[in-house]
Amino acid sequence: MEKWFNVGKIVNTHGIRGEVRVISRTDFPEERYKVGNHLFLFKPGSKEPLELVVKSHRTHKNFDLLTFEGYDNVNQVEVLRGAILKVPASQRGDLQEGEYYFQDIIGCLVATIHGEEIGKVVEILTPGANDVWVVKGGKGKEILIPYIEDVVKKVDIKDKIILIEPMEGLLS
Repeated sequence: MEKWFNVGKIVNTHGIRGEVRVISRTDFPEERYKVGNHLFLFKPGSKEPLELVVKSHRTHKNFDLLTFEGYDNVNQVEVLRGAILKVPASQRGDLQEGEYYFQDIIGCLVATIHGEEIGKVVEILTPGANDVWVVKGGKGKEILIPYIEDVVKKVDIKDKIILIEPMEGLLS
């Protein structure tokens, strides 16, 4: 069974020439939405994805605007609203050492190097110089873990475990 990865959601149309407004969920929008790339559209309630070929891509405000081959006007793309754009696992590119896909990090158990369980990563924030992993602890408290060498000591995607050495005050 094919594994799929979410790269965006079509939230609206844009203009009258078949452009759709996408909230992107990919780390690599320039690569994912490159002209000629194949994306797979999953409509709510539909069993089979619809394969689409990217015709154009540009950014506007906080959205990625896309057109697809064979979809030239607003009437054709109106039915795509609310659908999710995905790519198969085979299209997921290789990353450098120390780089991870968000979907691989979310759900990982975070523990200290001394064995104290902190919680699970529920979200990743990208505010600036480094990512921040939001960890939900046992009592529902959220702990923000900066993804920096001084704190994150080991990431094991296979076993879904992250070991950290917390700085002073990080866990209080």
